[in-house]
Amino acid sequence: MSTVKDKQDLKKAHYVSEWSRIPLNGDPIWLKQLRIRGAHLFRDTEFPNTRMEEWRRTNISIINNTSYRSTPASPPIALTQKAVEPFFLKNPAATELVFINGRYNKTISRLPALPEGVAAGSLRRAIQSPLARVVKTHLGSCLQARNAYTALNTAFLQDGAFVYVPKNILVETPIHIIALTIPGQEPSAAYPRVLAVLEDGSQASITTHFVSLSEHQPYLANAVEEIILGPNAQLDYCRLVEEKAQGNHLATAEVRQDQNSRFNGFMAVLDGNIVRSQVCVELAGDGAECQLNGLYLNDGHRLTDTQFSVLHSRPHGLSRITGKGILDGDSKAVFLGKVYVHPDAQKTDSRQLNQNLLLSERASVETKPQLEIYADDVKCTHGATVGAPPQEVLFYFRSRGISEAAARGMLTCGFAQELIEEAPTHAIREYLSAHVLAKYAPKEIR
Repeated sequence: MSTVKDKQDLKKAHYVSEWSRIPLNGDPIWLKQLRIRGAHLFRDTEFPNTRMEEWRRTNISIINNTSYRSTPASPPIALTQKAVEPFFLKNPAATELVFINGRYNKTISRLPALPEGVAAGSLRRAIQSPLARVVKTHLGSCLQARNAYTALNTAFLQDGAFVYVPKNILVETPIHIIALTIPGQEPSAAYPRVLAVLEDGSQASITTHFVSLSEHQPYLANAVEEIILGPNAQLDYCRLVEEKAQGNHLATAEVRQDQNSRFNGFMAVLDGNIVRSQVCVELAGDGAECQLNGLYLNDGHRLTDTQFSVLHSRPHGLSRITGKGILDGDSKAVFLGKVYVHPDAQKTDSRQLNQNLLLSERASVETKPQLEIYADDVKCTHGATVGAPPQEVLFYFRSRGISEAAARGMLTCGFAQELIEEAPTHAIREYLSAHVLAKYAPKEIR
């Protein structure tokens, strides 16, 4: 009689087989050991399933049961910079780093000059440079054993994006990472990886944009991001998920902040089949602050799961969590905001709010704000709302000659725009505003 573990092992066998064929020649011992630990953890960890509390509302059995190729061949088409330019920011001064199936492509990236000492490019090349000490210190340092897929990302770690900003350096122009997945003829998986390290007193703006050129081939983008902020560092961070209809997306970002650092994060899920987007922040230094904003747009039969967690480890920390969702069709969304206040984290100030707009009676959302407080001198609040566009407002618009479709479009766009204004860069605000307008506004008001 087969056990659950036996069935899991069978599903994992092809990943283990492909992992064993990864060439290791030329890699430092510490990197090989990191991969091996990831592979062992993957083998020993159960696939995420609805018996687990954090996954109870999100069924990804279709991902668990698909034998994704983990070492896809070279892209089936020869890409030029023109092919990826639609994903570039409308800012000629921006650094545009293009990764295809997790591997850096310098030829079609756009690399303007950066301040002296700043690095933005390939993680593999950084390992072979004088910055190898930085990579060795931080790669995998704050990634928790979240689930089997984060371990799988580490097991298949071959390249990724690396951003390093030295002490007291201000990077005035944005750094944009384009993680492009191009599946082969079989269902395939890509493993985007990002490591960003900002030293004491430095500042930067980083956006990671997950996209694909494939309309019909199924694929999985299994992404892991690690962000380390030194004392007084400040990062404006955006994550945009814009996968195709056949694309599934699992992403985990781990952020560790030192004293008086500032993390301003904005996550937007615009498209994709099943998308689970997780951001975990540890305020590990006194006076650290973080802001997490999440926007998710759902329609059809799509499923999105947005999870934000903040661990207040030290005193005088501040966190703000805001999530907004727009759901249509038969789509489903899950939103979880979790704040944990350590006994040492006195004077914590934390607020979280989740608001959802349902455009269809068949759409559904499960929202669960959580607080775990073990300190006695704190200010912590949370709230959540779910509802359809208010009928009294629709009536007001219609009484002034505006059609119901136009009224609904205006309300929906306004609902999203309120959060879009919190995006940290002008280019991202413009991009998101245009997307929302095209998706929800009828032609008469565009």
